[in-house]
Amino acid sequence: MDTDSWAEIDSAVEYKTGWYTGGYDKVRQPDGSTKKYYWASLPPAVVIVAVTPENEVVFVEQYRPTIKEQQDELPAGIVDEHSGASDDQVRKQDYIAAAKRELREETGYIPGKTELIQDYAVATGVLRHRRGIVFADQLESGTPERDTNEFLSVKTVPAEKAVDVAREPPTNDATINGLLLAKEEGLLSR
Repeated sequence: MDTDSWAEIDSAVEYKTGWYTGGYDKVRQPDGSTKKYYWASLPPAVVIVAVTPENEVVFVEQYRPTIKEQQDELPAGIVDEHSGASDDQVRKQDYIAAAKRELREETGYIPGKTELIQDYAVATGVLRHRRGIVFADQLESGTPERDTNEFLSVKTVPAEKAVDVAREPPTNDATINGLLLAKEEGLLSR
């Protein structure tokens, strides 16, 4: 089925917050009927799979008020500035720059090497949101420079146990996806 079968009739923003924008697109469906498809638009984000020289994966432990739980997760953050024309055109270097910044800010680690493993759309049924998974290694220790709302602690886990740790409840998609992609690429067995 081609995208021309889905003609947009109207698009509206219904609310804006400091984090995201929400609204709908009214479209004509292939059978001629119309429907409003609601969405939330978030800025692009990066998740960092960082491995220490001792072959341990860097996790941050933090409380997530949204779900009211403490989680072990990979460092992550928003791609503040990006050179793409829109949020769906984030470039490789934008994800890598954000990964370096977020890793240093949250954990103090400074990577000697980074690579974009994957860039993908998240929860495409409801979100307009892109995520990049970046692998970082050759880490050097430094001092964290956390934002005022970042209350977290850093811990490392042997790479061969990282997926198991990530799967322990509570867990989240970004951490599991990042580790599974890194494992698939052979990046956790170095």
